[in-house]
Amino acid sequence: MNNELTRKDIEDMEREIEHRKVVVRKELLEHVKEARAQGDLSENFEYYAAKKAKNQNESRIRFLERMIKTAKVIDDNSKEDQVGMNKSVTVVLDEDKSEETYKIVTTMRQNSLKGLISIESPLGKQLLGHRVGDHVTIKVSDDFSYGVTIKNIENTGLTDDDKIRDF
Repeated sequence: MNNELTRKDIEDMEREIEHRKVVVRKELLEHVKEARAQGDLSENFEYYAAKKAKNQNESRIRFLERMIKTAKVIDDNSKEDQVGMNKSVTVVLDEDKSEETYKIVTTMRQNSLKGLISIESPLGKQLLGHRVGDHVTIKVSDDFSYGVTIKNIENTGLTDDDKIRDF
């Protein structure tokens, strides 16, 4: 399955790859050289830590390149009054009438602790395209679903806090 990414996601990922290759890679190689110069590698914690950091950087570069290569580029075709990409939506839960606000984003930006919900999550999928006042049933599994009513939609766009996720 290909991840659905926006052109902005891909641009941000390409920028991160470039930074990691040009800046971070050189810094980490220098740390490895310095740690190796300290002598006995069998008991050299700094050397192992520097190698681990270098390998994590290379792994992140490969991961991002693979994500870009296999991505399905999507555009937000939602109207101004519809739930769509990078819009914040406030819903009222049927069960207890509490309100929750979420921003609909791609999987590479999702962070449920910050209210960033993926378009591929059950909630994100079901809300897309709906308007204020619509009642939507969110099917989580064959055994569980819940209802929400859309109270507000705001075109908030991406902010500096909506960064590409680190894994």
